[in-house]
Amino acid sequence: MSQFGLLPGRAWVALIRELLRPPHYICIRAVGSHNQGQRSLQVAEAVSTSQLKANQEKSNCIIKTPKGTRDLSPQQMVVREKILDTVVSCFKRHGAKGLDTPAFELKETLTEKYGEDSLLIYDLKDQGGELLSLRYDLTVPFARYLAMNKVKKMKRYHVGKVWRRESPTIVQGRYREFYQCDFDIAGQFDPMIPDAECLKIMCEIISGLQLGDFLIKVNDRRIIDGMFAACGVPESKFRAICSSIDKLDKMSWEDVRHEMVTKKGLAPEVADRIGDYVQRNGGVSLVEQLFQDPRLSQSKQVLEGLGDLKLLFEYLTVLGIAEKISFDLSLARGLDYYTGVIYEAVLRQSPNETGEDSLSIGSVAAGGRYDGLVGMFNPSDHKVPCVGLSIGVERIFSIVEHRMKVFGEKVRTTETEVFVATPQKNFLQERLKLIAELWDAGIKAELMYKNNPKLLTQLHYCENMGIPLVVIIGEQEMKEGVIKLHTVASREEVTIKREHLVAEIEKRLSDS
Repeated sequence: MSQFGLLPGRAWVALIRELLRPPHYICIRAVGSHNQGQRSLQVAEAVSTSQLKANQEKSNCIIKTPKGTRDLSPQQMVVREKILDTVVSCFKRHGAKGLDTPAFELKETLTEKYGEDSLLIYDLKDQGGELLSLRYDLTVPFARYLAMNKVKKMKRYHVGKVWRRESPTIVQGRYREFYQCDFDIAGQFDPMIPDAECLKIMCEIISGLQLGDFLIKVNDRRIIDGMFAACGVPESKFRAICSSIDKLDKMSWEDVRHEMVTKKGLAPEVADRIGDYVQRNGGVSLVEQLFQDPRLSQSKQVLEGLGDLKLLFEYLTVLGIAEKISFDLSLARGLDYYTGVIYEAVLRQSPNETGEDSLSIGSVAAGGRYDGLVGMFNPSDHKVPCVGLSIGVERIFSIVEHRMKVFGEKVRTTETEVFVATPQKNFLQERLKLIAELWDAGIKAELMYKNNPKLLTQLHYCENMGIPLVVIIGEQEMKEGVIKLHTVASREEVTIKREHLVAEIEKRLSDS
C-alpha cells in the first residue's frame, strides 16, 4: 500500500484544498496517531514542494527553438518538398537507389575523417557503453555501410538530416541542423566517367530549380598536395594549410595568408609562392599551362591530377556543360577524405533588373572523389573508389523563400481538390456519405467539421485555401438525385446526376 493511502479522509480534503493555493509550505493537522500524522505531514510537504518547483521551472521556461534550428510552417514545407522532389527525381533519373542510415554513429566511425571540422561534431552522452555522435554528413555513414556490408558497387542517393556544432548564420542558410541530399557512385570504373556524371547532375538540379546563373569550380586534391610540396609546405601542415585555402571564398588572400603565417606557422615566402597559384582560374587552357609549369611539372601527383582534369573536360564538353565549369586552384574542400577531383557550385552575382534584393549565399552544391574512405573501415579488404555530390538544400531554400517574399508569391498548403458543402441543416450524414465516395475514388476532399455550417462560410474557406471545386448537396438535390458542382474561380455552377459525380470531377481535374 502506498504512503498516500495512510492519509485519513479529512486530511485528504485539507491537502487538496491547500494544493489549490500557492503557499511555500503546507501544514495540516495530524489525525489519528502521532506517527500517522507525522507521515501525512511529510507527504503533504513533499507534494507541495514538488509542485512549487514544477511551477517555478514552468514560469522560467523560454519557449524557443535551439540556436541554429527552426520550425517550418506549412507554407515553407510546400516549398521545401518541391525542392526535394526536383532533387530526388534527378537522382532517380540517373539510376540511383535510395538508402538510409542512423542519425547517430559510433564516435570512432566519425573521428579522423573531417580534419579541423571534427571539432564541429555533436557528441552524445554514454549510452549503454557506446560512445556516440550525431552524423556530421551522409558520406562517412555511406562509406561505413559499404565496408560493413562488403558492397563493391553502388549508385545511391540519400536525403537526411545532419548536425554541425558551428556558429549559425540563418540569413545565409547556415544551420546546426539541416538536410543534405547526396548522390554517390561507388565502384571501380574507368577514369572520370562517374565524375563527369556527378557534375552533369549538379547542372541539371541547379538549372531545374531556376536559381539563376551559376558556376561550378573544380580542382584536384593531388594538384593541391603537389602544389604545396613544390612550394615548400611541410607535409605535416598540408591539411591545415588546405583548410586555410578553403576559406578563400569568404576571405581575401591577404587574410588567408595572414592566417597561414601567424596562426599555422608557414614561412612567408612559402605562402607567397602558394599565392601565385591559388589566385588563378580558367578552363582546359589552364590545365595545359600547368603541364608546362617549372615547379608543378616535376610532381607526379600533379601530373596525374592534371591528366584526369584534361580527360574530365573532354567528357564535360560532350555532355554540353563545359562552359559552366571553371578550373580554380583556390578550391580546396577542407574535408580530409577527398583524394582526387573536387568541385563546388556557386551562384553568380548579376545585376538585378527586377529590383530583387540581393541575398548573400555561399556554395549551393559540392562534392568530390574519396577513393580511400571505405578502406579506412576495413584496411585488409579491397578499397572501393567513390565519387559523389551533396546539394545544399537549406541554402537553396533560403534563396527560393527570399525570392517568393520579394515577388509576393503565395503557395497552397494543401492539395484538396473538392470541398463537400451544404446550404441546409442536419445534412452531416449525407455529406459524410458523399465525401467517403470521393475518398474511395482517390479524390482529395474535405468538409467542415460542423453539423450545420453556413454555406457562405464554406465557400469563403474554399476561396482562401485555393480549393477549385465544391460539391453542394441539399434537400432539393436529394429529391432529384443530383448534385451541384460549383467552380470556385469562375463561380460557375452546374447540376449533374449523382452517379456521374466522380467521373465528372475526375474529368475536370484532368483538364485543369
